[in-house]
Amino acid sequence: MLSQRLMWIIWPAFLVAGVLEVLVFAMVDPQDLQWFGQPIGFSRQGVYTMAFFVFWGITMLASGLTTLLSMSPFEVNRCPLPANARPESCSKQGRC
Repeated sequence: MLSQRLMWIIWPAFLVAGVLEVLVFAMVDPQDLQWFGQPIGFSRQGVYTMAFFVFWGITMLASGLTTLLSMSPFEVNRCPLPANARPESCSKQGRC
């Protein structure tokens, strides 16, 4: 179940990051970018790579938040341990 949810997050984020990469760099030349008034010291390919991973990370966060918000309260609050394996201090000692 966890691997399925991870794929719901990672795969769409990868696809959207690729689309963002194409859209952004169709209009922006990486050699023209500056950081605090100084040229970025990366090659074009380096900027493309860094931007892709930034886009992928941001879209993974968005997809992860969407997946979390789609879960019911029962799924979020479910105790992962069986009732007989829960520690004495567990507030869900007698419940599932």
